[in-house]
Amino acid sequence: MKTAFVYSDEFARFDYGSSHPLKPIRLKLTYDLITACHLLAPPDPRVVEPLLARTEDLLTYHTKDYIEILRAVNSGEYVVGAEVYGLGPGDNPVFPGVFNWSRLIAGASLKAADLVDSNEAAIAFNIAGGLHHAHASLASGFCYINDPVLAIKFLVERGRKVAYIDIDAHHADGVQEAFYGTDKVLTISLHETGQALFPGTGFEHEIGEGKGEGYSVNIPLPPETGDELFVHAFTEIVPQLIAAFKPDVVVSQLGVDTFWSDPLAHLNITTNGFCHVVRLIKSMASKWVALGGGGYDIASVARAWTLAWAIMNDIDAPEEIPATFLHQYPGAGLLSRKLRDTPFVIEGEKEEKMRWEVNRVIKYIRENVTSRI
Repeated sequence: MKTAFVYSDEFARFDYGSSHPLKPIRLKLTYDLITACHLLAPPDPRVVEPLLARTEDLLTYHTKDYIEILRAVNSGEYVVGAEVYGLGPGDNPVFPGVFNWSRLIAGASLKAADLVDSNEAAIAFNIAGGLHHAHASLASGFCYINDPVLAIKFLVERGRKVAYIDIDAHHADGVQEAFYGTDKVLTISLHETGQALFPGTGFEHEIGEGKGEGYSVNIPLPPETGDELFVHAFTEIVPQLIAAFKPDVVVSQLGVDTFWSDPLAHLNITTNGFCHVVRLIKSMASKWVALGGGGYDIASVARAWTLAWAIMNDIDAPEEIPATFLHQYPGAGLLSRKLRDTPFVIEGEKEEKMRWEVNRVIKYIRENVTSRI
């Protein structure tokens, strides 16, 4: 199976600001760990440099006035009225090159989609992608341009049926919104419940509208959910939906802010549950566009996406993080030399309550969604 790793060192050149939780340097960290583990050895897989997305690419989803305001703040200087578009201090800061950054990420996801659609690769992975909160004319949740939506639209315009699977801790609200009324795209989001986490959406009753009714699937998880229930929720719903929908291409967002060490969410996933789900996605996808996503403990991001890339290539990643990498990044926050986590087990009354809630959601989806596909 041919694979492509869409990457540029330019990803890490941009900076949201020293106090912002999203650190683009995590992308360079991931690439260097993958390289240290010898997972990018020639002749295959291959590293592919992305190009900046064109304005016409961005306008397939985003509004012209929004793109114009993003271009206007690219210098890093605030422009009057930018706050109307979600830009300013806080989650979506104006920083030097913000428009170039957004175009580069979008271009990388579009390149991944093109590589897969043209059969140049069966799997293409853009670790910088997955910015799933951006809306048509609004920056949101650290996201300025919604690259998953652009990649999916690129594929749909070529006549492909697309299934989107999102395992980020945060609900894929921007992607859901873009395809809420169509049956050409099946969107599935597995995330921490909106009762406890931004953006406050993604409840099981959000199932689409019009022709899209039943094609929007949300699996909200209670806070503190661990590996076993995470995998249980996924396996009870997702394979059945994918088998019924029969997509031509699977686009997935592999956010790792679900991890126990992440500072912005409240789940307890480890590399064990994450890798189990990544293997399941691989088994369901004859063509697969994989995107990164959230993740604010940069050491966990690098470890998880390194393991994901190994799975995509049917390679056994090493048990130990290579010494060369540890010497290169002594301050990366690595808590051990191990690439994989030890299992995180939750038992007793807390686990029983969470299991009841997860099974309630599974039952609702089976009764109200599954039969519609």
